[in-house]
Amino acid sequence: MSEPVEPAPHPAYLERLDKGVLAYQRCDDCAKAVFHPRVTCPGCGSGRLAWRESAGVGTVYSASALARRDAEPYSVALVELDEGFRMMSTVVGVPAGDVRIGMRVRARIEPRDGDRPPRPVFTPEEAGREAGR
Repeated sequence: MSEPVEPAPHPAYLERLDKGVLAYQRCDDCAKAVFHPRVTCPGCGSGRLAWRESAGVGTVYSASALARRDAEPYSVALVELDEGFRMMSTVVGVPAGDVRIGMRVRARIEPRDGDRPPRPVFTPEEAGREAGR
């Protein structure tokens, strides 16, 4: 049995992540926010999708704490961004078990690390404000 192959992220999406931008698409016909990047709108089927920059602020829609052998648990969270799309990621900066549904979070982009592409992660919005003080 072969191992599942993870699809490669869209090159335009990766380019934007490399620049520190969390990008999504918006349909020019029905105004639906679209994420993961696609060729056609899942709402109306239009091919008129335009890239937009997300402010990176959202709310945890669902969350789980996953345990690893010989390591701290980590969070897996579905985050609903204020622009109207959801994305799966992780919330860092707090123990995995403290990530709660309804928690306001802010994205930051972790840069490339060897073969690993850049990736958005989230921090609790309160922690971001305290760090900026």
